[in-house]
Amino acid sequence: MQPASAEFAIDVAHLAKSYGTIDAVSDVSLQIARGESFGFLGPNGAGKTTSVKMLLGLTRPSGGGGTLLGRPLGDRRARAKVGYLPELFRYHDWMTAREELTFHAGLAGVPHPDRAREIDGILDLVGLTRRANDRIGTYSKGMQQRIGIGVALLGSPQIVFLDEPTSALDPVGRRDVREMVRALKARGTSVFLNSHLLSEVEQTCDRVAIVDRGRIVAAGPLADVVGGATGVRLRLGALDEASLAVLRRYGGVAASGEWQTVAGVAREAVPALVRELAAGGVEIYAVEPLTATLEQRFMEVMNA
Repeated sequence: MQPASAEFAIDVAHLAKSYGTIDAVSDVSLQIARGESFGFLGPNGAGKTTSVKMLLGLTRPSGGGGTLLGRPLGDRRARAKVGYLPELFRYHDWMTAREELTFHAGLAGVPHPDRAREIDGILDLVGLTRRANDRIGTYSKGMQQRIGIGVALLGSPQIVFLDEPTSALDPVGRRDVREMVRALKARGTSVFLNSHLLSEVEQTCDRVAIVDRGRIVAAGPLADVVGGATGVRLRLGALDEASLAVLRRYGGVAASGEWQTVAGVAREAVPALVRELAAGGVEIYAVEPLTATLEQRFMEVMNA
């Protein structure tokens, strides 16, 4: 029978890292399922990079521990199944994209007979097929970032760590990265996404954790961390005083033409509100729940 930790791509408890008198990470505990896309968020200096280095075995924890892909942190057999795009990357300016990927395919242990086919597939995936034989020194920063993503995907890793993968990309590039994350998840690959672009995390991740001053201050499924509806917009027909009174019982009301916004109504109360309005003879043309964003929740946590 496999150990419980083998069920998780990442299973760590109470990770801590100190540098002399400075506590870079105080208490980080995570369980990330295989095939899950996970967002790791926090302000600069919160301990995100140090946490990632401990997970990858690049630095040893001062306290706590756990497993990566069912093996102890730092185990080479687990690290061989990991893809990693660091935030600060540098590739060989004098190499072409194909040469760079060929070099890293050898490091990743991709069998020689399979390399050309796999590299062609990755060049297509990251949108660099037409520039495959151009020197990387002629690439924009966004194109170099695409090379970094390609390197991280070599060898069909079981988990991919992406540190700010869209920071240098234009809107089309960011959309492509979102599609890549979804494709990785579809084939059972776990994705650990560290990004300050909260909208990107919101569109791609199943669960998130927010870290501040070395501690996780909020974590869970995205919907739970963000919270439920903060209100509802309704496009309604004519309203009498009785119907307006119904709206006011559920929250603060603001009108804009045919639209009425009821602030503060909980998601589970929206069906009852609609039923009451319909029973009173109000014509209902549209109902749009207003949901808090990850950015709003992030700012709430940081200001707490």
